[in-house]
Amino acid sequence: MAIHASGAMSASSTHNSSPQAPTAHGTLAGRTIAFLATNGVEDVELSEPAAALRAAGAHTVLVAPEAGEIQAMKADVNPTRRLHVDMPVNEAKADDFDGLVLPGGTTSPDHLRMDEQAVGFVRAFVQAGKPIAAICHGAWTLINAGGVRGHTLTSWPSLRMDLTNAGAHWVDREVVSDGTLVTSRNPHDLKAFCPAIITLFAQAPHRAAH
Repeated sequence: MAIHASGAMSASSTHNSSPQAPTAHGTLAGRTIAFLATNGVEDVELSEPAAALRAAGAHTVLVAPEAGEIQAMKADVNPTRRLHVDMPVNEAKADDFDGLVLPGGTTSPDHLRMDEQAVGFVRAFVQAGKPIAAICHGAWTLINAGGVRGHTLTSWPSLRMDLTNAGAHWVDREVVSDGTLVTSRNPHDLKAFCPAIITLFAQAPHRAAH
């Protein structure tokens, strides 16, 4: 299973600007990384990190509240394409993954943070100490999963008060690495976010069941 658009075209092939992994090919070989998203996900915040991780040798899996497809967007209001869901969240177990990516867009994280199974999936990563990367509004779901208290992180600016109220220290930087957590603000930060998450997942213990 790998993240791809409906039809024959893969997610990585639709973006000419998809970054290449800054580390040697195979750095993440054997690792499986989950992407949790639903309708309204910011297309580029899912496809470019997924392409970078695959270029480093990882296997990526799109997890969503329901099976089928989800609608990706650009800037929240412009539909881009539909993405095939590899696994519904009620069948997904954190133990089967080496890390988690939470893409942004406003709509997707807002729906996910109100979905008990989605929040439970993220909470399992938090409680197991598994690495998590979030960009833009992705940290919303992380708040509900109890994953931000005591961490320094960044996000889309409108989340600053939400994160501060949840016990996080918010900073305005293109990428922040804090223990098992990497965060960025928006699609313009992908050039820093993608290398940072490769490093995050490469340094973490290899825990996925294969």
